[in-house]
Amino acid sequence: MREKVERVKFLKNVSLFKDTPEKTLERIAKGMRQVHVEKGKAIFNKGDSMRALYIVISGSLQVHDGEYIFSTFDENDFFGEYSLIDEETRSATVTAIVPSEVYELSYEKFSMFLENEPVLARSMLKGFVQRLRDNNILEERLTRRTLEIQKQKNEIIHERDELEKQKKELVTLNNTKDKFFSIIGHDLKNPFSTVIGLSELLLDDFESFEKERLKVFIEQINKFSSNAYALLENLLQWARSQTGKLKLTKNLYNLRDVIEDNIELLSGNAKQKNITLNYPNESAFWNFDVNMISTVIRNLISNAIKFTHENGQIDIKYEERANKLYVSIADTGMGIAKKDLPKLFKLDINPTTIGTSDEKGTGLGLILCSEFIERHGGEIWAESEPGEGSIFKFYLPESNPE
Repeated sequence: MREKVERVKFLKNVSLFKDTPEKTLERIAKGMRQVHVEKGKAIFNKGDSMRALYIVISGSLQVHDGEYIFSTFDENDFFGEYSLIDEETRSATVTAIVPSEVYELSYEKFSMFLENEPVLARSMLKGFVQRLRDNNILEERLTRRTLEIQKQKNEIIHERDELEKQKKELVTLNNTKDKFFSIIGHDLKNPFSTVIGLSELLLDDFESFEKERLKVFIEQINKFSSNAYALLENLLQWARSQTGKLKLTKNLYNLRDVIEDNIELLSGNAKQKNITLNYPNESAFWNFDVNMISTVIRNLISNAIKFTHENGQIDIKYEERANKLYVSIADTGMGIAKKDLPKLFKLDINPTTIGTSDEKGTGLGLILCSEFIERHGGEIWAESEPGEGSIFKFYLPESNPE
């Protein structure tokens, strides 16, 4: 008798039975079974078809699906109520997180009470409605939390992408630094060493050399000095472009004038190898940065001379087509292997080749060409076969002065 009184007293504190008459509570108390659940043990598992209502007397239980926790039930909380009106299997597992005691009201007992107690149905309906409201509030909280987690996830992804971008930029800067010091330490030092060596030789034994021999020395000094100057000029322009100090300034210029100026500058190199330079007579007025495009033309012609055999030929062409100015510089030189073509304009893997008269280079000129053409919104590429010469092409899109 005392046990039934204690159970009724307990049920009165359970929200599901808040408005249930005491007589009905006594019948429910009599029909309930007390169950002990050890810590870590499940009272039922996801997928079970067990139909019963459970009320926590003491302890604590978690509703979960694997490691994902939906809710926690403590003293006076109830769960499993939907199984009394729905034949679906359990949608989650309930496990005791501490040793727990629960009351179990089976579907059969519950059905029997409903048949004889209409008041119980109304009372439990109110409890179900309240539980649905609580679930809606919980769902809203979960939705907000899910959105917050997604936002945090997106921020983490964004930060990761930014770090990856910065990492790539650092790698590029490091490659730039390595290339810079390589040029200074080796490619720029070598021609000066040669010039110094030849000039010292002339100073020491000038009177003993014949006129023709002196001319050879002077030609060598001129050649290595010119190469060093061209390299230094490229190096300075490249350094300015890397630091953002080289600004793009477009105005209307005649490309033919730019080509003529550079041919005149490089005519000595071409004459030494008896190379013919051909270019159109027609003017080609276009908006471009004259310093950048002059650097591109100079480097491409210089490379063509370097890799063309004696008595060879270089053809420079340009034409306007589809709102773009196309330029090509073709030589009859040694050509380029197909595997090296994609590497020509890349700083970190740029291949260097000795010219037909043992001219040396750094590959920096083509890097500058690529960067300056891209700054104009254009594109540069090469077509070549070993032994059949090379054609370097680029285009400049139509644009307004800046």
